[in-house]
Amino acid sequence: MKTTLHRRNVVEILLKNRKDLLVVAGLGSTAWDITAAGDSPFNFPLWGAMGNAAMFGLGLALAQPKRRVLVLTGDGEMLMGLGSLATIGVQKPRNLAVVVIDNERYGETGMQRTHTAAGVNIAEVAKACGFRATRQIRSRAQLGSLRAFAWSQPGPVFALVKVIAEKLPLVLPPRDGGLLKSRFRRALLGERADLD
Repeated sequence: MKTTLHRRNVVEILLKNRKDLLVVAGLGSTAWDITAAGDSPFNFPLWGAMGNAAMFGLGLALAQPKRRVLVLTGDGEMLMGLGSLATIGVQKPRNLAVVVIDNERYGETGMQRTHTAAGVNIAEVAKACGFRATRQIRSRAQLGSLRAFAWSQPGPVFALVKVIAEKLPLVLPPRDGGLLKSRFRRALLGERADLD
């Protein structure tokens, strides 16, 4: 089945009225996409930490068990950190969702094909690693249930969303790592952020 989904539209639907949902975005396109959907102090875009989004999300989910954590990343970034899926499967945080936006390309280095273009199925890898539930989304009809799945299904859950390979205008989050960390801590911890 050929996909007709556009990644920025998928992210916008996923984050609509997101309130205090904690969102970790992987390197590149997903960081731009969460910013295009509306920058928030509850966003933590990773600048240059390829392969680390899922592990960062796991640590956050374990440290904040009463908060829902969404890791939103691309197929190239997720392929770099496949081992994190096994660790998440063992830890089983009930408040963690991982959504991979799969355009079958390395968008930041020239749109070279990733292994998913050759048939590697990251959702099946997540399932084999022990995620409680996995989904593959390829059509607009399937997209309707993604938000509830990612926001409220007991985790860890994993969704792979196939999207069109397209280059879009960049909508950049702040580039200052210290600023991103400080605003995220303040949004998450309130006044306690300045005590630690």
